[in-house]
Amino acid sequence: MSQHLLWLASLAGIVGLLASRALVALSPVAGVLAVLANPQLRRDLRLYCQNGAALRAAAMVVFLLLSGLYTSEWAVWRHELFRSLTWLGVPLAFGAAVPLGGRQRWVVGAFFVLSTAAVGLATLAKYWLDPASGNQAIHIGQNVQAVTGVFHIFFGVMLALTAFWGAAMALKRPQKAATGWLWALGTAAAVAAIALHVLAYRTGLLVFYGGLLVCAVRLLLRQNLAWGLGLLLLLGLGPWLAYTQLESVRLRVHATRHDMQQFEELDKGRDLNNFSLARRLTAAETALIVIREHWLLGVGPADTHAAMRDQYGWRSYGLRRANQADVHSQYLETLLGGGVVGLALWLAVVFWPLTQAWARRDAYLCLFILLQAITMLVTDVLSLQIGLNLFVFGYGFLVVAGERQQQQIRAASDGRVLVA
Repeated sequence: MSQHLLWLASLAGIVGLLASRALVALSPVAGVLAVLANPQLRRDLRLYCQNGAALRAAAMVVFLLLSGLYTSEWAVWRHELFRSLTWLGVPLAFGAAVPLGGRQRWVVGAFFVLSTAAVGLATLAKYWLDPASGNQAIHIGQNVQAVTGVFHIFFGVMLALTAFWGAAMALKRPQKAATGWLWALGTAAAVAAIALHVLAYRTGLLVFYGGLLVCAVRLLLRQNLAWGLGLLLLLGLGPWLAYTQLESVRLRVHATRHDMQQFEELDKGRDLNNFSLARRLTAAETALIVIREHWLLGVGPADTHAAMRDQYGWRSYGLRRANQADVHSQYLETLLGGGVVGLALWLAVVFWPLTQAWARRDAYLCLFILLQAITMLVTDVLSLQIGLNLFVFGYGFLVVAGERQQQQIRAASDGRVLVA
């Protein structure tokens, strides 16, 4: 029962990410029920308390609690504290419920890949039915909305994850996987990559090609020349073909250049109010001013918005109040809210798994961390609920569960030594 509840929570979480916020909210509840249904709960809770990945996730909540000692935005702080319960519930589910079997984990991964690709294909159909409207939106810096309404930035990231994970699952060829499923996963990966380009999701494309570059460099360093050079060729040909063949990509490139030009010519009196990228750059400049004054502990995770508003009061860049953006980088956002201490904690959550040999051998885990790390350069992933849920679900499913598996392996090894 515990294992099946955890499986149900995982599948419901994926549906929630793509289509229903209600299911996203309910899936951790099913996960906690899975923990309570575990017949070996006392033993597994002890292991949970020794799970480094779960403890680092819990430390995010502890830091937010301690920031209450110097916060001034109590209403926001209470709201953020409620949201942060995700950091406790999801790792608890993957760390203390009966763990998923190998086939169940494979089904969860395949369900994510196929579901995301299906939404991407439906969104492509929506675009092809009226390309003029889609291109007009891109021309003015907007995006073609996914058919399920999922926010375009994170939908682009999910498409990039689907492209990498789908290809990896098809190429690894698990022993009991039918050939038809492998073809379906490979096709889903291709659909996701095509959707990213046709729909011209800027963040998704950055994540996709950034991931390809890192994978190519890693393959070359490991002297896998054929695959490494093949990926480098794709890095060169992919953007060129997309730019020459797809009007949506050309429009996105021209809109981005024009957006950047407005920021570069700010001293000429340019009006930045209608340019999203320029407003993000002004937000980064504004945040850096505040960070220099509160570099150790930050202004408090709940106080970042208020601190940015105060600084815009000194220099607004000509932006109307509604267009004064918060910082769009998770690293800068964390440094602003938590200072050097908060950033160190966040970097430990994200990158500490890569210090472990078992994690470096897990291609899915490495791809998840890599693509999320690139996303965080240009997006504050934790500020929106979908970004928080996407990261914490992947973290629990891959990192917390992976470390738990290592605990079981070490326990079994110790048992054999004792018997000997």
